[in-house]
Amino acid sequence: MKPKIFIDGEHGTTGLQIRALLAERGDLEIISIPTERRKETAARAEFLNAADVAILCLPDAAAKESVSLIENDTTRVIDASTAHRVAAGWEYGFAEMDKDQAKRIAAAKRVANPGC
Repeated sequence: MKPKIFIDGEHGTTGLQIRALLAERGDLEIISIPTERRKETAARAEFLNAADVAILCLPDAAAKESVSLIENDTTRVIDASTAHRVAAGWEYGFAEMDKDQAKRIAAAKRVANPGC
């Protein structure tokens, strides 16, 4: 079974780029909210909880809201915003930061993506 990937904010600049890159891979299943349900909080919650990995391509407040909608302990989250970069319970996604960082990222359920 292919891992299910949900990109919350897939219609923004970052989300479109990530989707295009992941769409080339045959080993992943990208799941998307139907257009008519895109603005529904319940739909976002449904897809966030159905995903094996959720990639958040959202402004900070929306990223925090998305995380609050996840009700299971199985969905892994990668956040492209600045909302969780120094938050407790999140690993900073910069593998070269120290010798064990790559292992911590690989094991983490919550990864804050480094910015520019």
